[in-house]
Amino acid sequence: MSITRIQEIIAPAREKVVAHPLYSELQTLEDVRIFMQYHVYAVWDFMSLLKGLQQQLTCVNVPWIPKGNAATRYLINEIVTGEESDVDADGNRCSHFELYESAMVQAGADTSAIRSLIQAAVSGTPIQEAIAAAALPEGVKGFLKFTFDVIASEKPHVMAAVFTFGREDLIPDMFYALVKDLDQKFPGKLTTFIYYLERHIEVDGDHHSQLAMQMVQELCGDDENKWNEAAQYAQQSLVWRHQLWSAILDEKVFL
Repeated sequence: MSITRIQEIIAPAREKVVAHPLYSELQTLEDVRIFMQYHVYAVWDFMSLLKGLQQQLTCVNVPWIPKGNAATRYLINEIVTGEESDVDADGNRCSHFELYESAMVQAGADTSAIRSLIQAAVSGTPIQEAIAAAALPEGVKGFLKFTFDVIASEKPHVMAAVFTFGREDLIPDMFYALVKDLDQKFPGKLTTFIYYLERHIEVDGDHHSQLAMQMVQELCGDDENKWNEAAQYAQQSLVWRHQLWSAILDEKVFL
């Protein structure tokens, strides 16, 4: 199998996400606030998936010992730098999650639920227990559970496939639908959110997605079983993204 073959297999599920009716329902500022309140979980668990990959592909312990190969170490470390230590619109260093939180605050979106979930994790609650106990729609919980199940698998090729095809390669097309008219609808009120979206379109579309695809290629190599598993999980990741979007609509917040 190959990267091209995975793209062919997942194309219908990917198109369903890109063409989801959710985007056209963002008609008021309150709609955007509610969207952000749910979407932030995808921003947060993305960071966890990223760090899970870094743990699998590089040495993060002391004493340092060589782990994996230099090519995959470079690929994941390059992406981590961009996602964990990017810049905001004023040039200040921040992670993309922290940037998103700032966007939520500017927009007036509620950050209490995501902060509660993070605090539960900080306090030592196993992440799957914390997700199960959270007051969230089932589609959001399912999306989170899938991500952390993938991380718990400790299979780098699976994690990389979900990261690449369910996140990095998807984000530019998915976010373009959001960016194109937000500034016209809400001038000056969503500048940080728009910067976040545009930053992802720029970085993920031009650089990170290519690095991530190289990482999948490196990790699957000539192992057909790994390629098949990568395709299977990439497909599932897109199904769960669609269900995350649908969960927002199912809450009737826009209808």
